[in-house]
Amino acid sequence: MELKKLIYTVEDGIAVITMNYLKNLNAIDEQMADELMYVVDAAEKDPNVKIVVLKGTPKAFSAGGDIGYFYQLIQAGGEVNMDGLIAKVGVVADGLKKMSKMVITSVCGAAAGAGVSLALGGDFMICADNAKFILAFVNLGLVPDTGATYLLCKAIGTSRAMELAATGRPVGAEEAKALGLAYKVCAPEELDEVTMKFAKKLAAGPLLSYKNIKKQIYNTVYADYKQWLEETEIPTQREVAASMDFQEGCKAFMEKRKAQFEGK
Repeated sequence: MELKKLIYTVEDGIAVITMNYLKNLNAIDEQMADELMYVVDAAEKDPNVKIVVLKGTPKAFSAGGDIGYFYQLIQAGGEVNMDGLIAKVGVVADGLKKMSKMVITSVCGAAAGAGVSLALGGDFMICADNAKFILAFVNLGLVPDTGATYLLCKAIGTSRAMELAATGRPVGAEEAKALGLAYKVCAPEELDEVTMKFAKKLAAGPLLSYKNIKKQIYNTVYADYKQWLEETEIPTQREVAASMDFQEGCKAFMEKRKAQFEGK
């Protein structure tokens, strides 16, 4: 598959997936989702890959969904149907957790919407101190997707997950570490070095042990993850994406004004 929005390299047993589409700050559209599915599958199947690193660019990890695209559809009077996109990113989300290799997410700058979900999708998250996590879905009249609600409930409990999902307030790198979401925090200029040093340490470790630790944890905590993504996440996002509130939220975001929601 030709990669247009990702860079994928494998060196010394470490696969590095770099989201690299600055035009929309690594927003996850159908093309990005297709490429992510492809490289996650490739890394899992490649016997030369021991550890996987998922990263963005210095300016942003990922801005989440492509709101500009949705805005254009709404302005043209078209229907916004996210089912296909959400199904694809669900495959990515479950693939990262189910993968037999350790996954490190390396986050610099903004991780918004589905970008938060991808950042949470690894086994270890290393952040630059300028990282900012924003579950911005609610500000658009949407619900979290790419597994965010599920992962947060498992990681920090239902009350905190509810707060972050319902308020959409930003969470900085240090708070993410205090919540147990981030493994390490460092200066932005040190992020690549710190990430790769840790990746090399893991790559030199007992890979069969890692594989089976991941299997134990997946079967204990995430056994119903794929089913939840298909039977809960997609239908709930479908309902709110068809609402007038989403249209208003999307327009307000693009027009840089406060949304006037009506619960319809």
